[in-house]
Amino acid sequence: MGEELGDIMTAAAAHIARTIIGVIGNIISGFLFLSPVPTFIAIWKKGSVEQFSPAPYLATLVNCMVWTLYGLPMVHPDSVLVVTINGSGCVIEIIYVTLFLIYSDGNKRLKVLMWLVVELVFIAALTFVTLSLVHDVAKRSAIVGTTCIVFNIMMYVAPLAVMKLVIMTKSIEYMPLSISLASFGNGVAWTTYSLLPFDKFITIPNGIGTLFSVAQLILYATYYKSTKMQIAARKANKIEVDLSQVVVANGNKQSK
Repeated sequence: MGEELGDIMTAAAAHIARTIIGVIGNIISGFLFLSPVPTFIAIWKKGSVEQFSPAPYLATLVNCMVWTLYGLPMVHPDSVLVVTINGSGCVIEIIYVTLFLIYSDGNKRLKVLMWLVVELVFIAALTFVTLSLVHDVAKRSAIVGTTCIVFNIMMYVAPLAVMKLVIMTKSIEYMPLSISLASFGNGVAWTTYSLLPFDKFITIPNGIGTLFSVAQLILYATYYKSTKMQIAARKANKIEVDLSQVVVANGNKQSK
């Protein structure tokens, strides 16, 4: 009797701990989803996406849609916190992708639209197959969970294009620190959550995501000084150009 009571208390404590960590994960994930806001404000002011890549936002969108499906009671019971944050993430990422469509040039806009359509068709097909053709909850969880692993890794791998740009240009201008920090915290929180109890479908992608986030932070530290030097050099060149234009303008006035 004492052992049974102890097991119940242990299970209850684990459930409470899991819920607390899940709430923390929701908060951190919320910061992760909102961290690109300064980037999109800059895009809105400039009226162009410039060299910013849509890949991270498209990858995050499909990732959120798949995880929302995974967290549904008929797919993976007792995963309400997975649904709440990923459902919110879907809305936020759709807004980002919409802004990319608005402020991209014709060719890039077409590519973004094509990828968006592909993602929507895919998630619709996966939902239909899972809920209509598979009637066992464990099988549903395995199918969607495996898909989640693939797309969660894609979400974390997507910034590799940005990381390559950082290495080539020795500049971190297009890899905001806020996103890298939020990704790291998100990976740590959800990896911990997945251990109470163990859920391999959450552990694997978030563990890998944590490693990618660490790599981004290392790059940020490596190229921070060189970025500052490049920005300072551009400002100095701009001042020189402006001064030369003033001199030329004054010279023209005097010659007249």
